Amino acid sequence: MNSNLLHKIVYSILFTFFIANISNSEKNLYKENPTNFSNSGNLYNSISAKDDYEKMKCKKKLASFDTSMKSLPINELIAEVGKTFTGTPYVAGTLDQNPNTEEVVISITGLDCVTFVENCLIFSRLIKEGKTDFEDYKKELEKIRYRNGLNEGYPSRLHYFTDWIYDNEQKGIVTDITKEIGGVPYNKTIDFMTTHRNSYKQLSDNQENFNQMVEVENKINSHQLYYIPKDDIALIYDKLQTGDIVGITSNLDGLDVAHTGYVYKDGGYTYLMNASLKNKQVEISSMELQDYMINNPKQGGIVVARVLDVK
Repeated sequence: MNSNLLHKIVYSILFTFFIANISNSEKNLYKENPTNFSNSGNLYNSISAKDDYEKMKCKKKLASFDTSMKSLPINELIAEVGKTFTGTPYVAGTLDQNPNTEEVVISITGLDCVTFVENCLIFSRLIKEGKTDFEDYKKELEKIRYRNGLNEGYPSRLHYFTDWIYDNEQKGIVTDITKEIGGVPYNKTIDFMTTHRNSYKQLSDNQENFNQMVEVENKINSHQLYYIPKDDIALIYDKLQTGDIVGITSNLDGLDVAHTGYVYKDGGYTYLMNASLKNKQVEISSMELQDYMINNPKQGGIVVARVLDVK
């Protein structure tokens, strides 16, 4: 082989390896300390690059779904979309990268339990509507994630999951079926965010945001909530269907829901499809839903919402 050609090949391989390692290093640094990224010019550019990457991956995913999936019932479609995320890493805090401004953050390469639920719902609804445009995805994301479908600042994000269900029920996207399948009153004052103000930079540094969150919590507490106690979950398995949204209630004072996912039925068994904090990835639980929860003293039961077909 010509020596010049050999040198070019070796150089090309080394250069590719070098670029890949820079990229991986920046990703790791971002995960370790996202605050530094927002405070440094070069690292700020890395955030922009990450946003571009998420946008590219989102566009590819929108284009990846077979048009025949549109004919599936919405609950089965959600399960099929959810399975395409299997193995996606669990990543917390993706919506709070920049506490100084509330942005409609797009992240599909790393998900927490709520962003997993949101993305499965969004992609499924877009498939039903035959939409594959990225702008349609962004609009649907804002519609589902924010009160009245509009990003009007940090307090407009649906932070409490019972509030998320309530607001999306008003939009005709889901319906809360907890009471009708056997739920009992969930009598609890929801105020975790304002009673732990210093844990949220957007509240500790902004009095107006704090005041608005007090109003949000007061409104949540004006509604009667219901839940299925975890000891009774197996009794209502026959009333659940694949694609039902599950919010696992929290026994912490002031907090309504600690974890979320979807019901997944298989072979007569009832599992949880979720972004698992414990196993650090999107997966279908190895145990049935009640067994999944029974030994966790921080979890009290479930609330359930059924996704409505797209009109």
